[in-house]
Amino acid sequence: MNSALLIPVFVQVALTFVLVFTMGAMRYRATTSGKVKPADIVLGQRAWPVRVQQVSNAYENQLASPLLFYAGIAFALIAGATSVLLVVLAWAYVGLRLLHALIHVTSNHLRSRFMAFAAGLLVLLGYWVVFALELMTR
Repeated sequence: MNSALLIPVFVQVALTFVLVFTMGAMRYRATTSGKVKPADIVLGQRAWPVRVQQVSNAYENQLASPLLFYAGIAFALIAGATSVLLVVLAWAYVGLRLLHALIHVTSNHLRSRFMAFAAGLLVLLGYWVVFALELMTR
């Protein structure tokens, strides 16, 4: 097994945990300080302060397209397709996910956030294309 493909996975997983723990701490502070009452958020998320919503949205974004990333890495490892190009694409994807999350929890500038997201999706698509080609040309 080539661990070079696993290192970006560990970074992506770490990002997800950092965001969920940050979100949890922010939500805890918001409720214990009285800024948010449990009755206000029991059926929806709109009552959370803006910063809490930003981190929450960033966390939730780590549960969507990264599923295709995790599956692609797992399938590549099972198939023994661990080329340098796949490793580079995996790192590029994770780097763009980090950038997307950073934008999300800071400026939340929509155009910049979208560009990072779209670039990440294109890299992920490229990863799957390269992976498929590697399998078909063996």
